[in-house]
Amino acid sequence: MKHLGQRYVQYVNRIYRRSGTLWEGRFRSCLTQSEAYVLACYRYIELNPVRAGMTRHPSAYRWSSFVVNAHGEGSNLITPHEQYLSLGQNAEERRDAYRQLCRAELDPHVVVAIREATNGNIALGGNRFQVEVETALGRRARRGKPGRPRAPATDRKPSALR
Repeated sequence: MKHLGQRYVQYVNRIYRRSGTLWEGRFRSCLTQSEAYVLACYRYIELNPVRAGMTRHPSAYRWSSFVVNAHGEGSNLITPHEQYLSLGQNAEERRDAYRQLCRAELDPHVVVAIREATNGNIALGGNRFQVEVETALGRRARRGKPGRPRAPATDRKPSALR
């Protein structure tokens, strides 16, 4: 399989006149609090090519789901989330509402929160949601404090004895 993968990357690089690995970096994801962040994540992903200057409109990006969500183009790959379905009582209302959402610029704080959650492997949502995720998984789901944890007060020596 390794040999097959290497040959495939060489083939793609030769055909598309590129170099390097085919999939650079690791896959990144995060758990997301539906009510607050799912539609923001939809918009973040679909507006990425616009922010990156690759296209002027999300529908112009070949790999975008924008044409499905905003214009109703059929796809066997996309299943609408309940938050998307709640945008309207019928398909046309949902598409219109979604187009309106995508016309508005994403709040820069939301963009930062999405990036930090994805890159930091933490839950994207409110504090209560993060605590629920930590309880369910038995692992940290919030950003930790940098540095070593402080020793309990009883274990610390007075500064004069150090």
